[in-house]
Amino acid sequence: MSMSFLDAPLEGQDLTLGYRDNIITRNLNVCIPRGKFTVIVGPNACGKSTLLRALSRLLAPQSGQVLLDGKLISKQGSKDIARKLGLLPQTSVAPEGITVADLVARGRYPHQSLWTQWSVLDEQATHDAMKATGVDTLADRAVDSLSGGQRQRVWIAMVLAQQTPVLLLDEPTTYLDITHQIELLELFCRLNRQQGHTLVAVLHDLNHACRYADHIIAMRDGAILAEGAPADIITAECVEKVFGLPCVIIDDPVSHTPLVIPQGRWQPD
Repeated sequence: MSMSFLDAPLEGQDLTLGYRDNIITRNLNVCIPRGKFTVIVGPNACGKSTLLRALSRLLAPQSGQVLLDGKLISKQGSKDIARKLGLLPQTSVAPEGITVADLVARGRYPHQSLWTQWSVLDEQATHDAMKATGVDTLADRAVDSLSGGQRQRVWIAMVLAQQTPVLLLDEPTTYLDITHQIELLELFCRLNRQQGHTLVAVLHDLNHACRYADHIIAMRDGAILAEGAPADIITAECVEKVFGLPCVIIDDPVSHTPLVIPQGRWQPD
């Protein structure tokens, strides 16, 4: 039985996606489970980010359709979508000279209108988002004066300030050191498990995906080769099929999730 929109807030049906004559996916079907932390994994150029762009309405399908809460996303207003769905793209450019606090506050735009003023709720949402991402101490700094990792956390704070039930995150740990990667992934888990947000993230680190995701979608060459709970689908056979990487799967001693150990070609003496 297929998921209903009650189970899947986002669904792609028979999606053919591409850029002009460069077709990335054909007849792809995907359902994002509601209330879960879904991670999309796969080798470079397999269609992960393209799929995320289509699910967020940044990329119009060449054929097929995307449904948001059971309705065609293409027929919904931009502000309505922005109240339901937040997106962190791979690359973002801040207006020159804008401060951290002002950029994060732009996440409140979907909640504004000509008749509403900046409210206590807007102020609290902005403050909470900056604190959660550790950029509250940078509030008065210009975004273009920050390091790559700091800027990444500011953009994530802006998406969090939007306070949408669905969050799409394209490589959110890019530029971050290992400490901030783990802090961020744990923040996403709290948003999912304590506040009920549906999260979809593209990650390159398969072990991070296994540790933090409820649901993994594994892609290769524009197709979904496997999807499900990490313990069910992350096997040595699956990893080699998706990534072409011989490996051994062991139990992570901390999280008791699959831990991928590449075999590699080099062997110590």
